Amino acid sequence: MFALKAPAKINWFLEILGKRGDGYHEIVSLMQCVALYDSLTLEHAEEIEVLTDTNIPLDVNLVYRAAMLLKEKTLTSSGARITLKKEIPLAAGLGGGSSDAASTLIGLNSLWDLNLTQKELGVIGQGLGSDVPFFFHGPVAIVEGRGDVISPAKLGSSCTLVLAKPPISVSSGWAYGQTDIMGQNVLTKNDNFIKIFCRALEEGDFSLLAGMQKNSLEAPVVKRYPIIGEIKRGLEEKGAVFSSMSGSGPTVFGVFNSEGEAVKAAEYLSSQWCRVVRTITNDQII
Repeated sequence: MFALKAPAKINWFLEILGKRGDGYHEIVSLMQCVALYDSLTLEHAEEIEVLTDTNIPLDVNLVYRAAMLLKEKTLTSSGARITLKKEIPLAAGLGGGSSDAASTLIGLNSLWDLNLTQKELGVIGQGLGSDVPFFFHGPVAIVEGRGDVISPAKLGSSCTLVLAKPPISVSSGWAYGQTDIMGQNVLTKNDNFIKIFCRALEEGDFSLLAGMQKNSLEAPVVKRYPIIGEIKRGLEEKGAVFSSMSGSGPTVFGVFNSEGEAVKAAEYLSSQWCRVVRTITNDQII
């Protein structure tokens, strides 16, 4: 039996650079894992079984799809019983399903003695979702292309966040479809921008980060779902140095100077799903 923890992620920034010929969008993003986890246990079984506390249909359950895809790619006759306990909310912009898929591939690689490399697992994971490859290279990385070009980054400084998710779901496809990159000032194409951003994050220079932070998806999503903007303002009124939507939303994260301030802000937003978490650094074991 293998037990794994699948972490959530946030996007410190997310810039859409254009539309690709394959229908996906070209992006650049700095992603980091946070200490909010789904739990998976994997054990031998005759067939692929997924036991979970959610009502996700098997045909769209990324844990089941990951197991079946790995079985197909490796031509193994093995099965597995996978038990998934969710703590990361569904359709939240926190990468929960993608993290679960990556952890499933990692766990089954060990359970079935497949001896695939991280790179090989990442290629398989890419077929399951654009965020999946990141979780083979976390906890911090620059993500480019359609999400498949990963450059691990190093951060030794952790910070306190409040995650808040309103009771709505945002379609990633819809959100990306709303973006219009014409006329944008794409600062994140510049490697120097990324270096400055990472250094400011390492040094805790949140005032600088507040001016640099951007999520290309945020404006159209907030326009359709004003509650996301309300949560952002609420976090900042309660002491967040800055706040941003993660991924395609609807979860918002606020950055706080202290855990005490974060806890008070979370209490203020208790009508929403809310958690106080810390970012995961390179010297921490996920």
